[in-house]
Amino acid sequence: MSLPDLGRLGFGAAGIGNLYRAMDDDVAAATLGAAWDAGIRYFDTAPHYGLGLSERRLGAVLAAKPRWEFVISTKVGRILEPAANPDGARDSEGFDVPADTVRRWDPSEAGIRRSIEDSLDRLGLETIDIAYLHDPDVYDLDAGITQALPALEKLRAEGLVRAIGVGANSADALAACIRGADLDLVMLAGRYTLLEQPAAADLLPLCAERGVGVANVGVYNSGLLARPVVPETANYNYAPAPADILAKARALAACCADYGVELPTAALQFAANHPVVRTVVVGATSPAQITQTAERMAEPVPAALWDELARRGLTAGGPDRA
Repeated sequence: MSLPDLGRLGFGAAGIGNLYRAMDDDVAAATLGAAWDAGIRYFDTAPHYGLGLSERRLGAVLAAKPRWEFVISTKVGRILEPAANPDGARDSEGFDVPADTVRRWDPSEAGIRRSIEDSLDRLGLETIDIAYLHDPDVYDLDAGITQALPALEKLRAEGLVRAIGVGANSADALAACIRGADLDLVMLAGRYTLLEQPAAADLLPLCAERGVGVANVGVYNSGLLARPVVPETANYNYAPAPADILAKARALAACCADYGVELPTAALQFAANHPVVRTVVVGATSPAQITQTAERMAEPVPAALWDELARRGLTAGGPDRA
């Protein structure tokens, strides 16, 4: 099945699920509105994000938009089930929401179908365009490949979703999934960025060979590349960045500055320009943030910058020939 047009920039909705800190409903709605005004038409969410809060907030905003004008993806693999929470505990997986629900891994066909049905209910939609199996390597990669992916293939054949894929931080896990199923695309987190390109060795050539698109996410490497000036301390892979990683980020920023380009702009566009990348998905927690991201994606970047980054040994090669 041919993939829908995702646009060069997509919106990742983890932040509006209260990732790391709470957000008011009106700020979430305004942020999504700003994304729409910036021309973004691909929106990615998941039950995992805020224990369903992201899906509910996204659905509430998109309900007012023509259904044929946007593409929406969500994820399967984690079922949400009610949980007793008499002490008012908060979620333990990074989202500032009450722990009134628990996540349960269920790669079975029944579990995949239930996940889609529950997501449709939270989103208030009748259809989902893309369904990704979410982080199978975190739970049981073999079960994901042998149980969940055949179930997703069946849902696609039935016309219940337009396209199917897998989302993961591991390039090796995504390659195994591509070899084990007929996928339309993968969501690659943090493994093909301006800072590092391990996916270029095996995964991206495999995607080109099999005709699998890539939704590139985590392109700022946990925020390390998100500012023009690299701070004294920053996160990398969700932990404090070691000295050598900070030094490389500063070298990247300096090279970009030599060509009049800010580091976040180069990070966005490098991640977008590989031939198999269909879109770069970036989150936001304010209208100004997503507006600036869209502006960065549209800025002109001299092609000579990519050559210079490679010449200095900072990247594996230009984004269209890595």
